[in-house]
Amino acid sequence: MTALGVRNLARSCGFDLTGVAPAAPSLDFDYYQSWIARGLAGEMRYLTDHRATARGDPRNILPSARSVIVVGKLYNTPHPHSSAFTEEERAWISRYAWGDDYHEILRRDLNRLAAALGPGHEHRICVDTAPLLERSWARAAGLGWIGKNTCLINQQIGSWLFLGELLSSLKIAPDPAAQTAPDRCGTCRRCIDACPTQALTPYELDATRCISYHTIELRGPVPANFHAAISHHIFGCDICQEVCPWNRRAPVTVEPAFQPRHEVAPPLERMAALTEQEFREMFRGTPVTRARYAGFQRNVAIAMANR
Repeated sequence: MTALGVRNLARSCGFDLTGVAPAAPSLDFDYYQSWIARGLAGEMRYLTDHRATARGDPRNILPSARSVIVVGKLYNTPHPHSSAFTEEERAWISRYAWGDDYHEILRRDLNRLAAALGPGHEHRICVDTAPLLERSWARAAGLGWIGKNTCLINQQIGSWLFLGELLSSLKIAPDPAAQTAPDRCGTCRRCIDACPTQALTPYELDATRCISYHTIELRGPVPANFHAAISHHIFGCDICQEVCPWNRRAPVTVEPAFQPRHEVAPPLERMAALTEQEFREMFRGTPVTRARYAGFQRNVAIAMANR
């Protein structure tokens, strides 16, 4: 099996990007350890607990792994960016959370790819919940570069991408045409300058300042000094991707599951009035449930106060 053959199979399984890298220790693991040691992961303990050491080598997840197949799937849609809505009564929800939970969609398609590779190989599917430095592996597999906003950017299609990995015991011959993508951020600082909370420095994110961290991952109260900058964000933030020049002509997905289920910028008053049962029914099967009802209502309250 060759990387080109895998790419063709992955395309038939619904993936927009595919690359292969040998399963070996991650070249970015030392930086990752430094990042968490400096407290930049905040309270995301799944990044700092016993699973942190596993991220150094994919063979900690699948001992027989010889290849890391990395896939990318577009989630961009033709609808306006959330922040394009200027009405004070509108709430902003991150683009990736408008449709179905991407974990299930990518796992479905990665299972199809694993089956297409044939029997006789061990494999493990990873979709961001596994202890794997997936953007590092995406870069190593030639899918793009890690930009100043810390997103994986592909020169042709931008950064509105979900990433997934298939660890396999197959030894897959590299594609001679594939190569590590050069960093094309250049002198651009748009993402850094646009971040309302100054969470970004070039190529590094301080999660404890990030709006997505505060509105999704953080349990308990959001520090008051961030309330104004959070503005109308009630789940996540896309600003650093919205201003990126590489997303100006980003294509849109053909995946029906990633189309918006509801209004992309729903009325704040309606969100504030949701009961816990209504919240569960409205957002069941979407990433929004990650915030939980209490966190969601906390976020709505901050946005209402900012209005």
